Amino acid sequence: MLTIGCHLSSSKGYLAMGKDAVDIDANTFQFFTRNPRGTKAKALDPTDIASFLAWANDHGIKKILAHAPYILNAASADQHLRELARDIMADDLTRLEHTPGNCYNFHPGSHVGQGAEAGIAHIAHMLNQILQPKLHTTVLLETMAGKGSEIGREFEELREILDRVELKDRLGVCLDTCHVWDAGYDIKDRLDQVLGHFDAVIGLDRLKAIHLNDSQNPLGARKDRHARIGEGCIGLEAMARIINHPALKHLPFYLETPNELDGYKKEIALLRQAFDQS
Repeated sequence: MLTIGCHLSSSKGYLAMGKDAVDIDANTFQFFTRNPRGTKAKALDPTDIASFLAWANDHGIKKILAHAPYILNAASADQHLRELARDIMADDLTRLEHTPGNCYNFHPGSHVGQGAEAGIAHIAHMLNQILQPKLHTTVLLETMAGKGSEIGREFEELREILDRVELKDRLGVCLDTCHVWDAGYDIKDRLDQVLGHFDAVIGLDRLKAIHLNDSQNPLGARKDRHARIGEGCIGLEAMARIINHPALKHLPFYLETPNELDGYKKEIALLRQAFDQS
């Protein structure tokens, strides 16, 4: 079965997200842990969480993905900003223990002129501070498009972070199709070669989730502009190959396309139709 969902608003709580997911024929979803452009987090509601967990079990919702706020930069040259990223992510991981067994995705960050090596060292240091053996959440490094001084455009940069983290079993990767396309990886015409390179550098066993987005830009543009499925430069045929690829089809897919719920429902139906059940 295809495990697919989209990004949902967490403002109304977990149960509301679960119901929204079922309404659009999704069996997973992604959400921000707090304001994506800020640091404030809504207080957890134990009753809401308990109701959601029962709903998820009854309706086949699995592997939800929490997303860290965009403003975090664990690679920053500014110590205060690095500590802010550390503290918020540590708090998020504590909160996510209430919905154990899922994943937490974050953008590695930007080195802002100090160089990728220094930024990578800062990210790994932060991860070594917040990852604990007792955690029941897997933290995911997201592949990035490479705009500005972003770290994570090349698979090798993510590998360097992984190599420096002590609790590697608590860490994985989320591959964003728009990002890797904009970074220069041709997943449209050379998908097998890209996945082979990923496997050689990082290991496909580290790949835990896919952000499924088309791109408004040509290959290698380094701009990160998501498009609806089939309306961008990657195209529907390539997206169908991605969700059906033997190395990927077992993974959860999360849409981050420019849509409201009705649009996501149409995309999910389109992708379910394209999914090979064999």
